[in-house]
Order: sequence, then C-alpha cells, then structure tokens
Amino acid sequence: MRLLFLAVLRRHTGNAVTAERVRDHLEAAGHVCLLKDACDLESSSEISRFIKAENLEAALALHLYRGGRLLRGHGIPFGIIFGGTDLNEDVNHREKNEVMGKVLEEARFAVAFTESMKETAQTQWVDPVFTREVQARVKRTAGVRLLGEMPQEDLHAALKNCFAMVNSSVSEGMSAAILEAMDLEVPVLARNIPGNAAVVKHEVTGLLFSDPQEFAQLAKRLVRDPALEKKIVANGREYVRRYHSWQAERDTYQHLVRTLEGGVGE
Repeated sequence: MRLLFLAVLRRHTGNAVTAERVRDHLEAAGHVCLLKDACDLESSSEISRFIKAENLEAALALHLYRGGRLLRGHGIPFGIIFGGTDLNEDVNHREKNEVMGKVLEEARFAVAFTESMKETAQTQWVDPVFTREVQARVKRTAGVRLLGEMPQEDLHAALKNCFAMVNSSVSEGMSAAILEAMDLEVPVLARNIPGNAAVVKHEVTGLLFSDPQEFAQLAKRLVRDPALEKKIVANGREYVRRYHSWQAERDTYQHLVRTLEGGVGE
C-alpha cells in the first residue's frame, strides 16, 4: 500500500525520531511510506494534489491537529497518532479542540502512547469508533432513529409525543432531561445511579433499572399498566413543581448574588 505519513519533522526532535521509527515499521511490512513535513503542506489543495500525483491509497498523521486536520476530506482512509501537544496544549483551545474532534470522527484508528494519554483523549471526545458502531446498528434496527441536536422547542415537541423518556447515563449530576420529561408529563425510565436516584423515586416519580434486562422488563410493565403510567406522570409533575420551580431557582440565585455586593470587609 502507498501511504502518506504527515508529521512535524524538525530535526533532532522527538517527533522526527518517532515518525522515522513508525515509517521503518511500515516499510518493513512492505508498504511504501512517504514521510512529509506537515509544515510544508499547509493547505488542503496541496495535500490533494500530492495524493493524486503519488497515487496514494491511505494516510497516517502524527499529531491530531498539526497533521490530522490536513487529511480530512480527501477520500482516502487515514489513522492518527496522538502527540503530546494535542493533549497538553491544543485541547485547551476551543477551535483546535473542535477541529480535532472532527478529525477523530473521520479517522479509522487513533494511537495513544500511554494509558494516561488515552484517558485524557476519552474525556475530551466521544469514542468515534463507538459512535460509528451505534450509527450502523441504528440503521439496521427497525423503529429506531438517531437524531442530532435540535432547538429546545423542537425537542420538547418531540418528547411530548413519546411514550417514555429513557436516561441510560452512567454518570449524572442532576439530569435536566429527566426534569424536563417530568414537567412535560412523560414517564421516565432511568438507570439506577446516584444522580438519577436523587430525582427519580422508583415506582413513584419514575422507574429505575440497573441492567438491560431490568430495563426491558420495566418498559413492558409500563406499556401494560396504564395505572402505573398515570401515577408516575402525576407524581413526577408534582415533584418538579414543588422542588424545581423555575421561579424559586431564579429567586435563589438572585439572593445569592446580592450577598456578593459590597467590597471586601464591608
């Protein structure tokens, strides 16, 4: 396979040494690997011309931002290798962070040299491989649709037409989605984690499940038991009105901010 390998190749740097080592690995497997300095190919059009001129079939980049961003949109598969600058510096810049997330969505694979680097990346961006698996499974499953972001008014309109709202998060503080569903009189099924259990009282304001099997059991029960649905909808609505009033929240924050008035020591 003919490969393009992009890296920042300042002489006698760790990046250059790493890039040359990886190139040697690939060429030892019989691939043709053209190692190029990302600084010499700054535009997408230059990359496109180079790919066509050299009849390249795939690509690799060392550094998600410095190299990976140049490989997007050329119609050839590519993988990336995380660099320290990606996760220690560029990740803290909003625009670069967004670009790196888009690169990961297109990349076939991503390599992290240490477990720490892997964990840092996973906290910043949803695993794109997992995302693609979910999207593929949704396409194969009848009756399931994967929706992107939408304005709150549209989301609420869609939610009102749903039989139930499911929260399967493994970590929550206080789920706004659960509170919104309760306020809209939509039954809630939520994973039994501390954040959800603090809002949903099982069989009172909603239903809590611990595993997929229990979820399926409770969902079927909700379908078959209109009295249970009516009860948790009414209780959920009353819970939100009593403990999560918009006006009460506004008054509380306004009061707290007033305590900040005046100088230090006054």
